[in-house]
Amino acid sequence: MTVPLPPLPPTGEDEHYRPGGRSIADIVDAEHRELCGLVDRLTGADPRPEGGLEVLTAALSRHLSAEEQYLLPAVRAARPEDAGRVDRALDADRELLAALTELTPDRLPDVAQRVRRHVAAVGELVRDLREVATAEELIRLGNRLEIAEEAAPTRPHPGTPATPPWNKIVEPAVGVVDKLRDAVAGRPTRLSDLTERPPA
Repeated sequence: MTVPLPPLPPTGEDEHYRPGGRSIADIVDAEHRELCGLVDRLTGADPRPEGGLEVLTAALSRHLSAEEQYLLPAVRAARPEDAGRVDRALDADRELLAALTELTPDRLPDVAQRVRRHVAAVGELVRDLREVATAEELIRLGNRLEIAEEAAPTRPHPGTPATPPWNKIVEPAVGVVDKLRDAVAGRPTRLSDLTERPPA
């Protein structure tokens, strides 16, 4: 194995058992397309979807948290020569989360630009990971990423730890608080929560 992962539980299958699920590379690529699509909708001509800034903030917060827990450590472990690029991605994530804490329509163009840079930089790391990780490793990482996203914060917390093991402990705890706040406030956090404004 090129990516260190906890062992699978016994399955009773043969040594060629392949876990079910989606590859982390496929998941991240799809999420990047969705994030870019949402940014394009929000920065394009009106009508903008109601709740778009809240959904963008929540989607990015979840996405960055899960990437920092599983994708970036996997790249660092599998490709030590890319450690500098991983560090730069982590620094850019901190800056993006900080920008999200003050997201307003006026600040949206800056956040949109940061999102596009994130997609380009992390997309390259994903391509590099595909070259060295096995299909099984990518699927197992994908399963972990999806679980991490469900538990992740829905609000930006740039001061929380960005690397394992602490982010795997802190982020889910912060996520519980965020989800309670979202429920009380009725805050939209998913793309499916968006509604288009009627034309003026």
